[in-house]
Amino acid sequence: MCGIVGLFLKDKSLEPKLGEMLTAMLITMTDRGPDSAGIAIYGGESSGRTKMTVQSDTPDTAFAGLETVLSDAAGGSVSMTTKSTHAILDIPAGSTAKVRAALDNLNIRVMSRGDSLEIYKEVGLPKKVAAQFDLAAMSGTHGIGHTRMATESAVTTMGAHPFNTGDDQCLVHNGSLSNHNSLRRKLRREGIHIETENDTEVGAAYLTWQMQNGATLGEALTSSLDDLDGFFTFVVGTKDGFGVVRDPIACKPAVMAETDQYVAFGSEYRALVDLPGIENARVWEPEPATVYFWSHNDTPSATEKAA
Repeated sequence: MCGIVGLFLKDKSLEPKLGEMLTAMLITMTDRGPDSAGIAIYGGESSGRTKMTVQSDTPDTAFAGLETVLSDAAGGSVSMTTKSTHAILDIPAGSTAKVRAALDNLNIRVMSRGDSLEIYKEVGLPKKVAAQFDLAAMSGTHGIGHTRMATESAVTTMGAHPFNTGDDQCLVHNGSLSNHNSLRRKLRREGIHIETENDTEVGAAYLTWQMQNGATLGEALTSSLDDLDGFFTFVVGTKDGFGVVRDPIACKPAVMAETDQYVAFGSEYRALVDLPGIENARVWEPEPATVYFWSHNDTPSATEKAA
């Protein structure tokens, strides 16, 4: 049992409040996942630059002098903003692979990469994690979050959700995948980078692999219904928006709400009750084996019913 939240903003005037709203939703789901918590925020893109979120259990020593080391590796200037155990690296576009290789040598963990994506996650109650990174003060266009009750792997920072396996793409999951070991081996052979033994990371990596091979997010989510065994509710974040899919049995709870200002997702309705205008929202339970997605660049909403 885990808790998932997601918020896609249509109304730009709400963007400064994205972190505040997501944090409140996340804390409401504490009893569904007290082991660890995490949140992905999309916003703050800069031309010619990209970002990496990194983590260390000893940030005072690990991050000391890091900008200089990574500037040499990237062949261009790297700047850093530290937030507790995490840091956001602002790096030249196209230098992600070089920077990642340097970070691996320094034993610094990569939480996310992309032009607009930042991920913050740690072990502990959602309220503690949110306060640790001052998530409520963050702004953005959309975001997703997760509270974890561990069943498939150890309670660690790297085992917490969201999982990022492709540029500006991440996933949170409630459920359990039964074929993740065989699929992990296949995806690694295909060159997809997978850090942990967590089944959810395999789900994220599968979608990355599909999209790298030309699938849209909707097509990748539809394919997951055939290729992933087990039970799952997925919420996926991309640079442009987010998508939702539940397996054909749909035994994990989910509820959505949509207004002229936003689209919201929660594992339970109580995660949504404090959102503005929720009393006038269209509220529904996502159907099994149906893909829902919203994009800032395409049509405002769409659904695809699997055959």
